[in-house]
Amino acid sequence: MARARSANHYIRTGLPEALPDFSHINRYYDPKQETFAAKILPDEFYVSQHGEMIVTVLGSCVAACIRDVKLGVGGMNHFMLPFNRGAPASRALTNQQIKDAVSDSARYGNWAMEYLINSILKCGGNKQDLEVKLFGGGKVLDAIQTIEIGRDNIDFVKKYLETEGLKLVASDLGLDFPRKVLYFSDTGAVKIKRMHKIANSTVIEREISYVKDLDGSKAGDIDIF
Repeated sequence: MARARSANHYIRTGLPEALPDFSHINRYYDPKQETFAAKILPDEFYVSQHGEMIVTVLGSCVAACIRDVKLGVGGMNHFMLPFNRGAPASRALTNQQIKDAVSDSARYGNWAMEYLINSILKCGGNKQDLEVKLFGGGKVLDAIQTIEIGRDNIDFVKKYLETEGLKLVASDLGLDFPRKVLYFSDTGAVKIKRMHKIANSTVIEREISYVKDLDGSKAGDIDIF
Protein backbone atom coordinates (compact mmCIF):
# COMPACT_ATOMS: atom_id res chain seq x y z
CA MET A 1 0.00 0.00 0.00
CA ALA A 2 1.37 3.42 -0.95
CA ARG A 3 2.02 5.77 1.95
CA ALA A 4 2.27 9.55 1.80
CA ARG A 5 5.48 11.04 3.16
CA SER A 6 5.26 13.53 6.03
CA ALA A 7 4.70 17.22 5.38
CA ASN A 8 7.97 17.98 7.18
CA HIS A 9 9.83 15.94 4.56
CA TYR A 10 8.42 18.04 1.74
CA ILE A 11 8.94 21.32 3.60
CA ARG A 12 12.63 20.43 3.57
CA THR A 13 12.82 19.08 0.04
CA GLY A 14 10.08 20.94 -1.84
CA LEU A 15 6.72 19.98 -3.32
CA PRO A 16 6.00 16.28 -3.84
CA GLU A 17 6.50 15.19 -7.41
CA ALA A 18 3.39 15.61 -9.52
CA LEU A 19 2.19 12.89 -11.84
CA PRO A 20 2.99 13.39 -15.54
CA ASP A 21 0.82 16.00 -17.29
CA PHE A 22 -0.12 17.81 -14.07
CA SER A 23 2.87 20.16 -13.91
CA HIS A 24 0.68 23.11 -14.95
CA ILE A 25 -1.56 22.84 -11.87
CA ASN A 26 -1.11 25.50 -9.19
CA ARG A 27 0.49 23.71 -6.21
CA TYR A 28 1.70 25.16 -2.92
CA TYR A 29 2.10 24.55 0.82
CA ASP A 30 -0.97 25.54 2.88
CA PRO A 31 0.22 26.57 6.35
CA LYS A 32 -3.31 26.69 7.79
CA GLN A 33 -4.07 23.09 6.85
CA GLU A 34 -0.39 22.10 7.28
CA THR A 35 -0.28 20.21 4.03
CA PHE A 36 0.66 20.58 0.38
CA ALA A 37 -2.21 21.54 -1.88
CA ALA A 38 -3.26 21.74 -5.52
CA LYS A 39 -5.84 24.30 -6.66
CA ILE A 40 -7.91 23.41 -9.71
CA LEU A 41 -10.02 25.65 -11.92
CA PRO A 42 -12.93 24.85 -14.26
CA ASP A 43 -11.85 22.37 -16.97
CA GLU A 44 -9.08 20.97 -14.77
CA PHE A 45 -8.53 17.83 -12.72
CA TYR A 46 -5.74 16.60 -10.49
CA VAL A 47 -4.66 13.26 -9.01
CA SER A 48 -2.16 12.87 -6.17
CA GLN A 49 -0.17 9.91 -4.87
CA HIS A 50 1.13 11.95 -1.94
CA GLY A 51 -1.96 12.83 0.07
CA GLU A 52 -2.12 16.41 -1.17
CA MET A 53 -5.16 18.54 -0.44
CA ILE A 54 -7.04 19.48 -3.62
CA VAL A 55 -8.94 22.76 -3.59
CA THR A 56 -11.56 24.33 -5.83
CA VAL A 57 -14.47 26.81 -5.73
CA LEU A 58 -17.78 25.73 -7.23
CA GLY A 59 -20.90 27.58 -8.27
CA SER A 60 -23.12 25.63 -10.67
CA CYS A 61 -20.11 23.47 -11.57
CA VAL A 62 -19.73 20.02 -10.03
CA ALA A 63 -16.58 18.43 -8.63
CA ALA A 64 -16.22 14.68 -8.21
CA CYS A 65 -13.69 13.59 -5.58
CA ILE A 66 -12.61 10.01 -6.19
CA ARG A 67 -10.01 7.83 -4.47
CA ASP A 68 -8.91 4.25 -4.24
CA VAL A 69 -9.55 3.47 -0.57
CA LYS A 70 -6.87 0.76 -0.41
CA LEU A 71 -4.16 2.57 -2.35
CA GLY A 72 -4.70 6.04 -0.88
CA VAL A 73 -4.52 7.67 -4.31
CA GLY A 74 -7.21 10.19 -5.14
CA GLY A 75 -8.17 13.18 -7.20
CA MET A 76 -10.77 15.80 -8.07
CA ASN A 77 -12.25 17.20 -11.28
CA HIS A 78 -14.21 20.40 -11.90
CA PHE A 79 -16.67 20.45 -14.81
CA MET A 80 -19.14 23.04 -16.01
CA LEU A 81 -21.42 21.16 -18.41
CA PRO A 82 -22.64 17.58 -18.21
CA PHE A 83 -22.10 16.01 -21.59
CA ASN A 84 -20.15 16.11 -24.82
CA ARG A 85 -20.94 13.40 -27.36
CA GLY A 86 -17.32 13.35 -28.49
CA ALA A 87 -16.15 11.79 -25.23
CA PRO A 88 -14.32 8.45 -25.31
CA ALA A 89 -16.33 5.31 -24.68
CA SER A 90 -13.55 3.54 -22.77
CA ARG A 91 -10.66 4.29 -20.42
CA ALA A 92 -7.97 3.06 -22.84
CA LEU A 93 -6.50 6.55 -23.11
CA THR A 94 -3.01 7.57 -24.13
CA ASN A 95 -0.79 9.96 -22.20
CA GLN A 96 -1.39 12.58 -24.87
CA GLN A 97 -5.15 12.24 -24.45
CA ILE A 98 -4.78 12.74 -20.72
CA LYS A 99 -2.74 15.87 -21.38
CA ASP A 100 -5.28 17.20 -23.86
CA ALA A 101 -8.09 16.61 -21.34
CA VAL A 102 -6.83 19.44 -19.19
CA SER A 103 -7.98 21.84 -21.90
CA ASP A 104 -11.32 22.07 -23.68
CA SER A 105 -12.75 18.58 -23.30
CA ALA A 106 -12.44 18.38 -19.49
CA ARG A 107 -15.12 21.06 -19.16
CA TYR A 108 -17.69 18.34 -19.88
CA GLY A 109 -18.71 15.90 -17.18
CA ASN A 110 -18.45 12.71 -19.21
CA TRP A 111 -14.90 13.52 -20.28
CA ALA A 112 -13.91 14.80 -16.82
CA MET A 113 -15.13 11.64 -15.10
CA GLU A 114 -13.38 9.34 -17.57
CA TYR A 115 -10.07 11.18 -17.33
CA LEU A 116 -10.08 11.32 -13.53
CA ILE A 117 -10.94 7.65 -13.10
CA ASN A 118 -8.45 6.60 -15.76
CA SER A 119 -5.65 8.54 -14.07
CA ILE A 120 -6.33 6.79 -10.74
CA LEU A 121 -6.42 3.38 -12.42
CA LYS A 122 -3.12 4.12 -14.15
CA CYS A 123 -1.60 4.63 -10.69
CA GLY A 124 -2.59 1.07 -9.76
CA GLY A 125 -6.13 1.71 -8.54
CA ASN A 126 -9.00 -0.73 -8.95
CA LYS A 127 -12.52 0.23 -9.94
CA GLN A 128 -14.06 -1.89 -7.18
CA ASP A 129 -12.03 0.04 -4.57
CA LEU A 130 -13.11 3.51 -5.70
CA GLU A 131 -15.26 5.76 -3.55
CA VAL A 132 -16.86 8.96 -4.82
CA LYS A 133 -17.92 12.20 -3.18
CA LEU A 134 -19.79 14.92 -5.10
CA PHE A 135 -20.04 18.65 -4.53
CA GLY A 136 -21.46 21.76 -6.18
CA GLY A 137 -24.29 22.18 -8.64
CA GLY A 138 -25.64 25.28 -6.90
CA LYS A 139 -28.33 27.43 -8.49
CA VAL A 140 -26.21 30.57 -8.76
CA LEU A 141 -26.75 31.65 -12.37
CA ASP A 142 -29.98 33.59 -11.90
CA ALA A 143 -28.93 35.90 -14.70
CA ILE A 144 -29.42 33.06 -17.18
CA GLN A 145 -32.99 32.04 -16.45
CA THR A 146 -33.35 29.46 -19.22
CA ILE A 147 -30.46 27.25 -18.11
CA GLU A 148 -30.47 24.94 -15.08
CA ILE A 149 -26.78 24.12 -15.29
CA GLY A 150 -26.40 23.05 -11.68
CA ARG A 151 -29.35 20.66 -11.80
CA ASP A 152 -28.24 19.24 -15.15
CA ASN A 153 -24.75 18.60 -13.76
CA ILE A 154 -26.15 16.84 -10.69
CA ASP A 155 -28.52 14.68 -12.74
CA PHE A 156 -25.71 13.73 -15.10
CA VAL A 157 -23.13 12.77 -12.49
CA LYS A 158 -25.56 10.71 -10.42
CA LYS A 159 -26.63 8.80 -13.53
CA TYR A 160 -22.98 8.32 -14.49
CA LEU A 161 -22.19 6.73 -11.12
CA GLU A 162 -25.22 4.47 -11.38
CA THR A 163 -24.27 3.35 -14.88
CA GLU A 164 -20.64 2.72 -13.94
CA GLY A 165 -21.50 0.97 -10.68
CA LEU A 166 -19.46 3.42 -8.59
CA LYS A 167 -20.09 3.98 -4.90
CA LEU A 168 -21.28 7.42 -3.77
CA VAL A 169 -20.40 7.80 -0.09
CA ALA A 170 -21.04 11.52 0.50
CA SER A 171 -22.34 14.62 -1.27
CA ASP A 172 -23.25 18.28 -0.82
CA LEU A 173 -25.18 19.32 -3.92
CA GLY A 174 -27.68 21.89 -5.13
CA LEU A 175 -29.11 24.79 -3.12
CA ASP A 176 -28.28 28.40 -4.02
CA PHE A 177 -24.73 29.21 -2.97
CA PRO A 178 -21.16 28.65 -4.15
CA ARG A 179 -18.86 26.31 -2.22
CA LYS A 180 -15.17 26.11 -1.50
CA VAL A 181 -14.10 22.46 -1.31
CA LEU A 182 -10.96 21.08 0.34
CA TYR A 183 -10.41 17.40 -0.47
CA PHE A 184 -7.71 15.32 1.23
CA SER A 185 -6.83 12.83 -1.47
CA ASP A 186 -5.35 10.05 0.70
CA THR A 187 -7.97 9.86 3.48
CA GLY A 188 -10.99 11.10 1.54
CA ALA A 189 -11.81 13.72 4.19
CA VAL A 190 -13.53 16.87 2.94
CA LYS A 191 -14.00 20.37 4.29
CA ILE A 192 -16.62 22.63 2.71
CA LYS A 193 -17.16 26.35 3.09
CA ARG A 194 -20.57 27.54 1.94
CA MET A 195 -20.17 31.01 0.50
CA HIS A 196 -22.69 33.88 0.40
CA LYS A 197 -23.59 34.79 -3.15
CA ILE A 198 -23.47 38.52 -2.46
CA ALA A 199 -19.85 38.21 -1.33
CA ASN A 200 -18.84 36.04 -4.26
CA SER A 201 -20.02 37.85 -7.35
CA THR A 202 -16.69 37.00 -8.99
CA VAL A 203 -17.58 33.30 -9.00
CA ILE A 204 -20.99 33.97 -10.51
CA GLU A 205 -19.72 36.45 -13.10
CA ARG A 206 -17.00 33.98 -14.12
CA GLU A 207 -19.56 31.23 -14.69
CA ILE A 208 -21.89 33.47 -16.70
CA SER A 209 -19.00 34.48 -18.94
CA TYR A 210 -17.83 30.89 -19.14
CA VAL A 211 -21.23 29.56 -20.25
CA LYS A 212 -21.55 32.24 -22.91
CA ASP A 213 -18.09 31.36 -24.21
CA LEU A 214 -19.02 27.67 -24.39
CA ASP A 215 -22.23 28.23 -26.30
CA GLY A 216 -22.38 31.37 -28.39
CA SER A 217 -26.17 31.62 -28.49
CA LYS A 218 -27.05 30.36 -24.96
CA ALA A 219 -25.70 31.27 -22.41
CA GLY A 220 -17.34 9.58 3.97
CA ASP A 221 -16.59 12.76 6.11
CA ILE A 222 -17.60 16.30 5.40
CA ASP A 223 -16.92 19.33 7.64
CA ILE A 224 -18.86 22.55 7.01
CA PHE A 225 -16.74 25.55 7.97
